[in-house]
Amino acid sequence: MNKLQTPIVSHTSDWTPLVQQRAFRRILDAFSYPGRICELETQAAHVLPLMLATLADPATTLADPCGLVGAADRQRLGAKSASADLAQFVVMPGSQLPAVEPASGTLDSPESGATLVLVADEIKQGGGLVLSGPGIQGSVSLQVSGVDPQWWKLRKQWNSGFPLGVDVVLLDERSVVALPRTIKIAVEGDQ
Repeated sequence: MNKLQTPIVSHTSDWTPLVQQRAFRRILDAFSYPGRICELETQAAHVLPLMLATLADPATTLADPCGLVGAADRQRLGAKSASADLAQFVVMPGSQLPAVEPASGTLDSPESGATLVLVADEIKQGGGLVLSGPGIQGSVSLQVSGVDPQWWKLRKQWNSGFPLGVDVVLLDERSVVALPRTIKIAVEGDQ
């Protein structure tokens, strides 16, 4: 993924209340309707900084082991840096697998499981992944390029002890798709 060798940076408008309110509504829609591709409006080259500006704050922890978030944006976010096995938000390129297992929460606090933010090349309807579960009527198919297929096996393993687990957010340059831990993912062609 050559595009991700340099950090992804925000546009100044990503830090305005109106833009963040609109983004929050779209991200909320993405979580309410897993598998739905929701467009985020930003003047930046990528939606990653806007999504983080909308969800992360000084009370949250963020792991960015591959340096995808620009230094100035990290500072503006104010989120505390943490290792990928402890952070609430873990940002990774979809083409690279993690070196550690993300936090999956505890039985007393399952909501403390991490949210993995995977940066993909492109997300579109149809082919590849078949999603089912709460918030999806029947099933939804997604084609996600730029994400190593091993991520889906790891996600299944991490979410095998429900309610413990991790939520996944897929991003491409303009879109967000939420895959909460309650969603089942079947990879077409796998048995």
